[in-house]
Amino acid sequence: MPSVNFFKSIIEIVKEVDIFESEFQNLEIQPQITRKEFQGDFTIVLYPFVQYSKSNIESIGSLIGQRIVNKNVEVKSYNVVKGFLNLTFSSKFYFSVLNHIVSNNDYGHLKSNSSSETILVEYSSPNTNKPLHLGHVRNNLLGSSVANILKANGKNVFRVQIINDRGIHICKSMLSWKKFANGETPESTNVKGDHLVGKYYIEFENHYQQQVENLVLEGFSRSESLEKAPILEEAKAMLRDWEEGDSEVLELWNKLNNWVYQGFESTYKRLGIRFDKNYYESQTYLFGKQLVRKGLEQGVFSKRDDGSVWIDLTDDGLDEKLLLRSDGTAVYMTQDLGTAVERSKDFPKVDGMVYTVGNEQNYHFQVLFLVLKKLGYPWADKLHHLSYGMVDLPSGKMKSREGTVVDADDLIDQMVTTAEQKTEETGKLESIPVKDREKLFMTIGLGALKYFLLKIDPKKRILFNPEKSVDFQGNTGTFVQYTYARINTLLSKSNIETNNVEVGWDFDIEPSEKEIIKKLMLYPQTLETSAKKYDPSIVCNYVYDLVKAFNHFYQNVPVLSGSDKAQRKFRIILCKEVGNTLKKSCDLLGIELPKRM
Repeated sequence: MPSVNFFKSIIEIVKEVDIFESEFQNLEIQPQITRKEFQGDFTIVLYPFVQYSKSNIESIGSLIGQRIVNKNVEVKSYNVVKGFLNLTFSSKFYFSVLNHIVSNNDYGHLKSNSSSETILVEYSSPNTNKPLHLGHVRNNLLGSSVANILKANGKNVFRVQIINDRGIHICKSMLSWKKFANGETPESTNVKGDHLVGKYYIEFENHYQQQVENLVLEGFSRSESLEKAPILEEAKAMLRDWEEGDSEVLELWNKLNNWVYQGFESTYKRLGIRFDKNYYESQTYLFGKQLVRKGLEQGVFSKRDDGSVWIDLTDDGLDEKLLLRSDGTAVYMTQDLGTAVERSKDFPKVDGMVYTVGNEQNYHFQVLFLVLKKLGYPWADKLHHLSYGMVDLPSGKMKSREGTVVDADDLIDQMVTTAEQKTEETGKLESIPVKDREKLFMTIGLGALKYFLLKIDPKKRILFNPEKSVDFQGNTGTFVQYTYARINTLLSKSNIETNNVEVGWDFDIEPSEKEIIKKLMLYPQTLETSAKKYDPSIVCNYVYDLVKAFNHFYQNVPVLSGSDKAQRKFRIILCKEVGNTLKKSCDLLGIELPKRM
């Protein structure tokens, strides 16, 4: 948007119009880019002025417009359409705006300091019984990009995750490996540790289902069979042994978990994901148990005859929630309560926390936040659930126990292969040295994956098609990357100094050039809105709009072949700032932009 100072001057000009009967009190003008079907560059909505005058809205618009044109040399003309005043700005105004952007390397980004808000962003939160899958990829990309966007808005940001490293599901993998693996290790099989452990989670499920069917054939009901299957009884016994500190079980647990952590770290590195602090359910569930005891003492929770602990939330429109089983074992809510309180101790100055978790847990977080509030924690009102939809494939819904999920590593490999195939089909590899191609395919493949998963509103469910995500045209990461590479090619050919805009330039800029500068002006507002809504798709949509505007300009305006030297310099500077803004935007999304494609 036009500079704050400019609109302050507009307010002063408007005050001089003699049809207003009283002073404006805190009146904010929110300028908009004029819609394409109307003449003008920026639009002022006139309705807020009506309360200060008895004149009709068209007269108000005409008087304001005429006064602005007379008083401000940067406004060439105006027109009034119903309740909207459309202003047409001079080229000088656009030169001034571009110069402001060029001279500010951090344009749109705010610096954080010791007094800035501190926000924790939780994402990933995997289980240690299987590798990361496509759903985890969306989770990690959302959480990481939201953390980046908050930081660009001047917040102090800490990235955390809770690793679900205990429970019956973990014992299923442990028991299955112990019974069926014959001592297999990642080294002996040349298989990543998380994949190896995940293999035995599926193996457990296969044996479990077979035992269930056998019990049904013996005359047990299906519900009885699901509870009485011997292998499940063994897993439950192993969980009890784990909670009692059995040394043999703990040794097995540590061994398999360490294999999984090494596998996770490898996948995170490929995706560009990092964390400032890890929390582990095996520790936080103990804090949660302590919190439950505290809640009992305060009368917030109640204990039933069987020894289980509950909270009654029916007066709040929810239901009764289990916090501790009758045998004293914890549930997910127990560890989430413990984790939240532990984090408040680790980060005592925290101003808010974002939980990046799928929308199937919406109710869980309603309960979690309310329970924390009832326990008397004032920061409970500052917790936010970044709820997102699941990711489906053309083949259908993913199921971990049946082994039908798409592992993150396999997906990344597929994206790289698809990028290689699509790039070869376009014939764009001739100028790329062979030694650089593998890195390029990885950059294109990951860029396509990240952009596809981030460009959609987090609340919406996604149907992900790897083939369609790698496309050199349309709303794809590949199209953005290709545009950036094109800009770099232009800059390398220009040999024009681009550090400043000439104050004395005197030529009319093209409509397509105006559109680009308008888009660049929207960058700070885009980041602010994206942060407020915890929505990276707003940045993606901005990037696509900017790329479309640039390509329209590129196809209709001679960038390097124009006869006027000043125009050539202006256009190269414009290209450079588009490239800079694309780079900054895509950095926030975790997308790398290659200089050549």
